[in-house]
Amino acid sequence: MPRSIRIEYEGAYYHVMARGNRKAAIFIDDDDRRYFLRTLGEVCKMTGWKVHAWVLMGNHYHLFIQTPEANLVEGMKWFQNTYTRRFNVRHKAWGRLFGDRYKAILVEGSNSYYYEILLDYIHLNPIRAGLVKLEKQQSILDYPWSSLAAAYALLPSKREEWMACADGLKIFDLSDTIAGRRKMVSRLDRRAIELEADRCGIPLRAVELDKRCSHLSRGWYWGTQAFSKKVFSMMEDVFNKKRSRVYHSSAAHKAHNLQQAESWLKEALTKANLTQKDLLKLNGSDPRKVFIALFLRGKTTVGNEWIAEHLEMKSGANVSYRLHNSDTKKLKKELSRELLDYVKAQGFEI
Repeated sequence: MPRSIRIEYEGAYYHVMARGNRKAAIFIDDDDRRYFLRTLGEVCKMTGWKVHAWVLMGNHYHLFIQTPEANLVEGMKWFQNTYTRRFNVRHKAWGRLFGDRYKAILVEGSNSYYYEILLDYIHLNPIRAGLVKLEKQQSILDYPWSSLAAAYALLPSKREEWMACADGLKIFDLSDTIAGRRKMVSRLDRRAIELEADRCGIPLRAVELDKRCSHLSRGWYWGTQAFSKKVFSMMEDVFNKKRSRVYHSSAAHKAHNLQQAESWLKEALTKANLTQKDLLKLNGSDPRKVFIALFLRGKTTVGNEWIAEHLEMKSGANVSYRLHNSDTKKLKKELSRELLDYVKAQGFEI
Protein backbone atom coordinates (compact mmCIF):
# COMPACT_ATOMS: atom_id res chain seq x y z
CA MET A 1 0.00 0.00 0.00
CA PRO A 2 1.35 3.50 -0.82
CA ARG A 3 2.19 5.53 2.24
CA SER A 4 -0.03 8.59 2.27
CA ILE A 5 1.53 11.98 2.84
CA ARG A 6 0.73 13.76 6.10
CA ILE A 7 -0.41 17.36 5.72
CA GLU A 8 -0.30 19.33 8.96
CA TYR A 9 -1.34 22.91 9.63
CA GLU A 10 -2.93 24.92 12.42
CA GLY A 11 -6.66 24.36 12.75
CA ALA A 12 -6.75 21.32 10.45
CA TYR A 13 -9.59 18.80 10.69
CA TYR A 14 -9.04 15.07 10.11
CA HIS A 15 -11.00 11.85 9.82
CA VAL A 16 -8.61 9.37 11.48
CA MET A 17 -9.06 5.61 11.19
CA ALA A 18 -7.00 2.58 12.20
CA ARG A 19 -7.57 -1.18 12.23
CA GLY A 20 -6.08 -4.01 14.21
CA ASN A 21 -3.12 -5.95 12.82
CA ARG A 22 -4.49 -8.55 10.39
CA LYS A 23 -7.92 -7.10 11.24
CA ALA A 24 -7.69 -8.54 14.76
CA ALA A 25 -9.61 -6.96 17.65
CA ILE A 26 -8.14 -3.87 19.26
CA PHE A 27 -10.72 -4.04 22.06
CA ILE A 28 -11.17 -7.32 23.93
CA ASP A 29 -13.48 -5.93 26.60
CA ASP A 30 -14.98 -2.69 27.89
CA ASP A 31 -11.93 -1.99 30.04
CA ASP A 32 -9.88 -1.79 26.84
CA ARG A 33 -12.31 0.77 25.50
CA ARG A 34 -12.01 2.79 28.71
CA TYR A 35 -8.21 2.66 28.46
CA PHE A 36 -8.45 3.83 24.83
CA LEU A 37 -10.63 6.81 25.75
CA ARG A 38 -8.43 7.68 28.70
CA THR A 39 -5.41 7.62 26.38
CA LEU A 40 -7.29 9.76 23.87
CA GLY A 41 -8.01 12.27 26.62
CA GLU A 42 -4.34 12.35 27.58
CA VAL A 43 -3.16 13.03 24.05
CA CYS A 44 -5.79 15.76 23.65
CA LYS A 45 -4.49 17.43 26.80
CA MET A 46 -0.91 17.18 25.52
CA THR A 47 -1.66 18.46 22.00
CA GLY A 48 -4.73 20.67 22.42
CA TRP A 49 -6.77 18.52 20.04
CA LYS A 50 -10.55 18.89 19.93
CA VAL A 51 -12.60 15.77 19.18
CA HIS A 52 -15.84 16.32 17.27
CA ALA A 53 -16.87 12.65 17.05
CA TRP A 54 -15.58 9.14 17.75
CA VAL A 55 -16.72 5.55 17.62
CA LEU A 56 -15.03 2.37 18.86
CA MET A 57 -15.76 -0.82 16.94
CA GLY A 58 -14.37 -4.31 17.47
CA ASN A 59 -11.24 -4.13 15.33
CA HIS A 60 -11.08 -0.46 14.40
CA TYR A 61 -11.91 3.09 15.46
CA HIS A 62 -12.90 6.39 13.85
CA LEU A 63 -12.04 9.87 15.13
CA PHE A 64 -13.07 13.29 13.83
CA ILE A 65 -10.46 15.61 15.31
CA GLN A 66 -9.28 19.19 14.99
CA THR A 67 -5.66 20.16 15.63
CA PRO A 68 -5.25 23.83 16.71
CA GLU A 69 -1.51 23.29 16.22
CA ALA A 70 0.21 21.41 13.37
CA ASN A 71 0.86 18.29 15.46
CA LEU A 72 -1.14 15.37 14.06
CA VAL A 73 1.85 13.08 13.45
CA GLU A 74 3.49 13.70 16.80
CA GLY A 75 0.24 13.19 18.68
CA MET A 76 -0.83 10.06 16.78
CA LYS A 77 2.56 8.42 17.30
CA TRP A 78 2.29 8.86 21.07
CA PHE A 79 -1.41 7.92 21.13
CA GLN A 80 -1.22 4.61 19.27
CA ASN A 81 2.07 3.53 20.84
CA THR A 82 0.78 4.26 24.33
CA TYR A 83 -2.50 2.42 23.82
CA THR A 84 -0.62 -0.55 22.30
CA ARG A 85 1.65 -0.81 25.37
CA ARG A 86 -1.32 -0.64 27.73
CA PHE A 87 -3.23 -3.26 25.74
CA ASN A 88 -0.24 -5.61 25.66
CA VAL A 89 0.35 -5.28 29.40
CA ARG A 90 -3.29 -6.02 30.18
CA HIS A 91 -3.48 -9.07 27.96
CA LYS A 92 0.12 -10.31 28.37
CA ALA A 93 0.68 -9.85 24.66
CA TRP A 94 3.48 -8.32 22.62
CA GLY A 95 4.14 -6.80 19.19
CA ARG A 96 2.00 -4.68 16.91
CA LEU A 97 -1.61 -4.03 17.78
CA PHE A 98 -2.51 -1.89 14.78
CA GLY A 99 -2.08 -3.04 11.18
CA ASP A 100 -1.29 -0.64 8.36
CA ARG A 101 -0.43 2.96 9.11
CA TYR A 102 -3.40 4.91 10.43
CA LYS A 103 -5.34 6.81 7.80
CA ALA A 104 -5.86 10.55 8.24
CA ILE A 105 -8.16 12.20 5.69
CA LEU A 106 -8.10 15.99 5.61
CA VAL A 107 -11.57 17.42 6.15
CA GLU A 108 -12.99 20.80 5.20
CA GLY A 109 -14.40 21.18 8.68
CA SER A 110 -15.43 24.79 8.20
CA ASN A 111 -17.92 23.66 5.54
CA SER A 112 -21.14 22.55 7.26
CA TYR A 113 -22.02 20.01 4.56
CA TYR A 114 -18.78 18.03 4.88
CA TYR A 115 -18.80 18.37 8.67
CA GLU A 116 -22.37 17.04 8.96
CA ILE A 117 -21.82 14.09 6.61
CA LEU A 118 -18.71 12.95 8.47
CA LEU A 119 -20.31 13.33 11.90
CA ASP A 120 -23.25 11.17 10.78
CA TYR A 121 -20.98 8.64 9.08
CA ILE A 122 -19.06 8.07 12.31
CA HIS A 123 -22.10 7.84 14.56
CA LEU A 124 -23.89 5.45 12.17
CA ASN A 125 -21.04 2.92 12.15
CA PRO A 126 -22.73 0.64 14.75
CA ILE A 127 -25.81 0.44 12.51
CA ARG A 128 -23.75 -0.51 9.47
CA ALA A 129 -22.07 -3.22 11.56
CA GLY A 130 -25.42 -4.59 12.73
CA LEU A 131 -24.74 -3.76 16.38
CA VAL A 132 -27.97 -1.78 16.70
CA LYS A 133 -31.13 -3.65 15.74
CA LEU A 134 -33.67 -1.23 14.32
CA GLU A 135 -36.17 -4.06 13.86
CA LYS A 136 -36.10 -4.50 17.66
CA GLN A 137 -36.88 -0.81 18.19
CA GLN A 138 -33.32 -0.07 19.30
CA SER A 139 -31.93 3.44 19.00
CA ILE A 140 -28.47 4.51 17.88
CA LEU A 141 -28.19 5.74 21.47
CA ASP A 142 -28.21 2.09 22.63
CA TYR A 143 -24.65 1.68 21.38
CA PRO A 144 -22.56 3.02 24.30
CA TRP A 145 -19.15 3.33 22.60
CA SER A 146 -19.60 6.38 20.45
CA SER A 147 -19.53 10.09 21.13
CA LEU A 148 -23.27 10.25 20.58
CA ALA A 149 -24.10 8.24 23.71
CA ALA A 150 -20.97 9.16 25.68
CA ALA A 151 -20.91 12.89 24.95
CA TYR A 152 -23.59 14.50 22.75
CA ALA A 153 -26.48 13.01 24.75
CA LEU A 154 -24.99 14.10 28.09
CA LEU A 155 -25.10 17.32 30.06
CA PRO A 156 -22.09 19.56 29.30
CA SER A 157 -20.82 18.99 32.86
CA LYS A 158 -20.71 15.22 32.24
CA ARG A 159 -18.61 15.41 29.09
CA GLU A 160 -14.86 15.21 28.67
CA GLU A 161 -13.23 18.62 28.21
CA TRP A 162 -11.75 17.59 24.87
CA MET A 163 -15.14 16.90 23.28
CA ALA A 164 -16.37 19.63 20.92
CA CYS A 165 -20.08 18.79 21.22
CA ALA A 166 -21.14 22.43 21.23
CA ASP A 167 -19.65 22.78 17.74
CA GLY A 168 -21.36 19.62 16.53
CA LEU A 169 -24.77 20.67 17.83
CA LYS A 170 -24.38 24.18 16.45
CA ILE A 171 -23.60 22.89 12.94
CA PHE A 172 -27.08 21.27 12.94
CA ASP A 173 -28.66 24.45 14.38
CA LEU A 174 -29.37 22.66 17.66
CA SER A 175 -29.02 24.15 21.12
CA ASP A 176 -27.04 22.42 23.87
CA THR A 177 -30.20 21.81 25.88
CA ILE A 178 -32.23 18.71 26.73
CA ALA A 179 -34.48 19.44 23.76
CA GLY A 180 -31.55 20.08 21.41
CA ARG A 181 -29.76 16.90 22.45
CA ARG A 182 -32.93 14.85 22.00
CA LYS A 183 -33.36 16.28 18.51
CA MET A 184 -29.78 15.24 17.71
CA VAL A 185 -30.52 11.62 18.66
CA SER A 186 -33.93 11.58 16.95
CA ARG A 187 -32.43 12.98 13.76
CA LEU A 188 -29.81 10.21 13.68
CA ASP A 189 -32.41 7.53 14.38
CA ARG A 190 -34.46 8.79 11.43
CA ARG A 191 -31.34 8.84 9.26
CA ALA A 192 -30.57 5.26 10.26
CA ILE A 193 -34.06 4.09 9.26
CA GLU A 194 -33.91 5.97 5.94
CA LEU A 195 -30.54 4.46 5.07
CA GLU A 196 -31.13 0.91 6.33
CA ALA A 197 -31.76 -0.33 2.81
CA ASP A 198 -28.22 0.68 1.92
CA ARG A 199 -26.82 -0.65 5.22
CA CYS A 200 -26.49 2.97 6.34
CA GLY A 201 -23.79 3.83 3.90
CA ILE A 202 -23.76 7.53 3.01
CA PRO A 203 -24.27 7.48 -0.77
CA LEU A 204 -22.65 10.31 -2.66
CA ARG A 205 -24.19 11.79 -5.78
CA ALA A 206 -21.93 11.93 -8.83
CA VAL A 207 -21.63 15.72 -8.48
CA GLU A 208 -20.19 15.25 -4.99
CA LEU A 209 -17.42 12.93 -6.16
CA ASP A 210 -14.57 14.58 -7.99
CA LYS A 211 -11.47 13.15 -9.57
CA ARG A 212 -9.20 14.48 -6.84
CA CYS A 213 -10.11 11.63 -4.50
CA SER A 214 -12.52 13.48 -2.21
CA HIS A 215 -14.11 10.75 -0.12
CA LEU A 216 -14.76 10.48 3.60
CA SER A 217 -13.16 7.02 3.96
CA ARG A 218 -11.29 6.02 0.79
CA GLY A 219 -9.88 9.29 -0.49
CA TRP A 220 -7.19 11.53 0.94
CA TYR A 221 -9.35 14.57 1.66
CA TRP A 222 -13.04 15.34 2.26
CA GLY A 223 -14.16 18.72 0.98
CA THR A 224 -14.65 20.95 -2.03
CA GLN A 225 -12.30 21.34 -4.99
CA ALA A 226 -11.47 24.82 -3.68
CA PHE A 227 -10.35 23.16 -0.42
CA SER A 228 -8.14 20.72 -2.35
CA LYS A 229 -6.43 23.62 -4.14
CA LYS A 230 -5.76 25.33 -0.82
CA VAL A 231 -4.15 22.17 0.52
CA PHE A 232 -2.13 21.64 -2.66
CA SER A 233 -0.69 25.13 -2.34
CA MET A 234 0.70 24.13 1.07
CA MET A 235 2.12 20.90 -0.30
CA GLU A 236 4.30 22.14 -3.16
CA ASP A 237 7.56 21.85 -1.23
CA VAL A 238 6.72 18.29 -0.24
CA PHE A 239 5.84 17.24 -3.78
CA ASN A 240 9.04 18.76 -5.14
CA LYS A 241 11.15 16.51 -2.93
CA LYS A 242 12.34 13.18 -4.32
CA ARG A 243 10.07 10.32 -3.32
CA SER A 244 10.00 6.57 -3.85
CA ARG A 245 7.96 4.89 -6.59
CA VAL A 246 5.53 3.77 -3.88
CA TYR A 247 4.93 7.37 -2.85
CA HIS A 248 4.38 8.48 -6.44
CA SER A 249 1.59 5.91 -6.78
CA SER A 250 -0.28 7.37 -3.79
CA ALA A 251 -3.69 9.02 -4.15
CA ALA A 252 -2.41 12.43 -3.06
CA HIS A 253 0.40 12.45 -5.61
CA LYS A 254 -1.92 11.30 -8.41
CA ALA A 255 -4.37 14.03 -7.46
CA HIS A 256 -1.58 16.60 -7.55
CA ASN A 257 -0.63 15.44 -11.06
CA LEU A 258 -4.25 15.65 -12.16
CA GLN A 259 -4.56 19.22 -10.97
CA GLN A 260 -1.25 20.14 -12.63
CA ALA A 261 -2.32 18.48 -15.89
CA GLU A 262 -5.58 20.45 -15.94
CA SER A 263 -3.70 23.69 -15.38
CA TRP A 264 -1.07 22.98 -18.07
CA LEU A 265 -3.73 21.82 -20.56
CA LYS A 266 -5.70 25.04 -20.15
CA GLU A 267 -2.58 27.21 -20.59
CA ALA A 268 -1.24 25.18 -23.54
CA LEU A 269 -4.55 25.48 -25.38
CA THR A 270 -4.46 29.24 -24.88
CA LYS A 271 -0.91 29.41 -26.25
CA ALA A 272 -2.00 27.27 -29.23
CA ASN A 273 -4.98 29.59 -29.77
CA LEU A 274 -7.44 26.69 -29.44
CA THR A 275 -10.89 26.69 -27.87
CA GLN A 276 -13.10 23.77 -26.87
CA LYS A 277 -15.13 24.29 -30.05
CA ASP A 278 -11.92 24.12 -32.08
CA LEU A 279 -11.02 20.79 -30.47
CA LEU A 280 -14.36 19.31 -31.51
CA LYS A 281 -13.79 20.30 -35.14
CA LEU A 282 -10.16 19.15 -35.44
CA ASN A 283 -9.21 15.53 -36.01
CA GLY A 284 -6.87 13.56 -33.76
CA SER A 285 -3.87 14.05 -36.04
CA ASP A 286 -3.83 17.84 -35.64
CA PRO A 287 -0.22 18.73 -34.75
CA ARG A 288 -1.27 20.98 -31.85
CA LYS A 289 -3.35 18.22 -30.30
CA VAL A 290 -0.58 15.66 -30.73
CA PHE A 291 2.06 18.01 -29.33
CA ILE A 292 0.01 18.93 -26.25
CA ALA A 293 -0.68 15.22 -25.72
CA LEU A 294 3.07 14.54 -25.86
CA PHE A 295 3.66 17.33 -23.36
CA LEU A 296 1.07 16.01 -20.87
CA ARG A 297 2.30 12.40 -21.15
CA GLY A 298 5.87 13.56 -20.62
CA LYS A 299 5.23 15.81 -17.63
CA THR A 300 2.34 14.19 -15.70
CA THR A 301 0.93 10.78 -14.80
CA VAL A 302 -2.46 11.24 -16.51
CA GLY A 303 -3.35 8.38 -18.83
CA ASN A 304 -4.18 8.26 -22.52
CA GLU A 305 -7.90 7.99 -21.81
CA TRP A 306 -7.82 11.25 -19.83
CA ILE A 307 -5.90 12.97 -22.65
CA ALA A 308 -8.32 11.63 -25.27
CA GLU A 309 -11.29 12.96 -23.32
CA HIS A 310 -9.84 16.43 -22.76
CA LEU A 311 -8.32 16.91 -26.22
CA GLU A 312 -11.21 15.29 -28.13
CA MET A 313 -8.97 12.54 -29.56
CA LYS A 314 -11.61 9.75 -29.63
CA SER A 315 -9.91 7.13 -27.42
CA GLY A 316 -6.87 6.24 -25.37
CA ALA A 317 -5.82 3.82 -28.12
CA ASN A 318 -5.93 6.64 -30.65
CA VAL A 319 -3.77 8.84 -28.41
CA SER A 320 -1.27 5.99 -28.01
CA TYR A 321 -1.11 5.50 -31.78
CA ARG A 322 -0.67 9.21 -32.49
CA LEU A 323 2.10 9.62 -29.94
CA HIS A 324 3.94 6.48 -31.04
CA ASN A 325 3.92 7.54 -34.69
CA SER A 326 4.52 11.26 -34.25
CA ASP A 327 7.39 12.92 -36.11
CA THR A 328 8.66 15.52 -33.66
CA LYS A 329 10.66 17.45 -36.27
CA LYS A 330 7.58 17.86 -38.44
CA LEU A 331 5.46 18.76 -35.43
CA LYS A 332 7.73 21.59 -34.32
CA LYS A 333 7.57 23.20 -37.77
CA GLU A 334 3.80 23.46 -37.55
CA LEU A 335 3.59 24.91 -34.03
CA SER A 336 3.62 28.52 -32.89
CA ARG A 337 6.69 29.89 -31.16
CA GLU A 338 4.44 30.90 -28.25
CA LEU A 339 3.40 27.28 -27.60
CA LEU A 340 6.96 25.96 -27.95
CA ASP A 341 8.32 28.58 -25.57
CA TYR A 342 5.58 27.82 -23.07
CA VAL A 343 6.25 24.07 -22.82
CA LYS A 344 9.99 24.72 -22.73
CA ALA A 345 9.42 27.00 -19.71
CA GLN A 346 7.70 24.04 -18.02
CA GLY A 347 10.83 21.91 -18.53
CA PHE A 348 9.64 19.98 -21.61
CA GLU A 349 11.54 19.81 -24.88
CA ILE A 350 11.31 17.50 -27.89
